Amino acid sequence: MPDLVPDHLVLAARDLDAGAAWLEKHLGAGMSPGGKHLRMGTHNRLLGLGEGFYLELIAIDPQATPPGRPRWFDLDRDSRLDSDRPRLIHWAARSEDIVADAASCLFDPGDILPMERGDYRWRISVPGDGHLPGDGLLPTLIQWDVPFHPSQRLPESGCRLMKLEAFHPDPAPLRAALSSLGLASRLDLHPGVADEPAQLVAYLKTPRGLVELD
Repeated sequence: MPDLVPDHLVLAARDLDAGAAWLEKHLGAGMSPGGKHLRMGTHNRLLGLGEGFYLELIAIDPQATPPGRPRWFDLDRDSRLDSDRPRLIHWAARSEDIVADAASCLFDPGDILPMERGDYRWRISVPGDGHLPGDGLLPTLIQWDVPFHPSQRLPESGCRLMKLEAFHPDPAPLRAALSSLGLASRLDLHPGVADEPAQLVAYLKTPRGLVELD
């Protein structure tokens, strides 16, 4: 069985600067610069959550050339981005063999695309239409092709993930898919209310106490 581990949380914002300001106020910790993803027309900022794990705040880059394809993380269509605050939309899991893991898991994670930003090189699963697997509850797969991880370059934030929780009206297939990746214990998945959207919730220990992000 694959033995993936959580790599990062994905929060999305309508505007990167405004989203970072909101997060800094609520978490009591400063965001670090990220960069631009030219292939997807997005840009980001980061927050370390301990060794091997971090929070990514991502937004469409208004100065970028349109990518000519749907952007990752459903950023072109997600109605939650109309909110005045960032929303927790997804998470990513780190693989040591992304091709094999993508082929063996019980859902279609999408195409494996090579990406780069600065001196980072990685491969990541991206559905062709940009949708979020499992309504955002099944992880994007990522394999870092450099001998360092973003979390190693981020300053200590005083923030740590305490729990990742999710609600879905039909959780059984998602549990099976998570088990196929060795990740069933990493997401506390509960039955949601029928006809209501899936929800992902992260509980962070922060300098401002326990903070809930959804």
